[in-house]
Amino acid sequence: MLAMQSVYSWLIGFALLILALPVMLVVAVLVRLTSRGPVLYRQLRTGKNGVLFVLYKFRSMRQDAEAATGAVWATKDDPRVTPVGRWLRKLRLDELPQLLNVIRGEMSLVGPRPERPEFVRVLQEKIPYYRHRLSVKPGITGWAQVSHKYGDTIEDTITKLEYDLYYIKYLAPSLDAFILFHTVKTVLLGRGAQ
Repeated sequence: MLAMQSVYSWLIGFALLILALPVMLVVAVLVRLTSRGPVLYRQLRTGKNGVLFVLYKFRSMRQDAEAATGAVWATKDDPRVTPVGRWLRKLRLDELPQLLNVIRGEMSLVGPRPERPEFVRVLQEKIPYYRHRLSVKPGITGWAQVSHKYGDTIEDTITKLEYDLYYIKYLAPSLDAFILFHTVKTVLLGRGAQ
């Protein structure tokens, strides 16, 4: 099943990247014109089996967002987010460069969201079975994202882990299709879980 998921994830990811290129060009220009710093945000994330990789997103925060704090979770109305970044996040356009991670084989379209290694170390110590979510490739979207509200607490992380473990146990193309459908619905309607 995992090999099949890699193949269709790559094929769909490649097709989506080609279709999204015009939108990505517009987003890149908007980010460049409205705030200082690079267009793309690169961040180390933990992938399958704990392998680290560089995740790509359009930058939605100030360039110096973590200069004073170090690594911290983003919050729902995070003051570090730029005005254009707020729209990019609302429409999920900041996630489009992750299609490059899918094509490179570091991510799938669907799976548990990849977390930063600093947070993975802490969460593995605090939450039993947290490491099990690293048994599959992380995804751009996932069962936890379409099923649970945005959250930035340990309790929210535990709830999302339950959804991630359910996804891993019942991994199937039909479940991926269901999650992708609900992700598109969430983006188009502008509401729902994140």
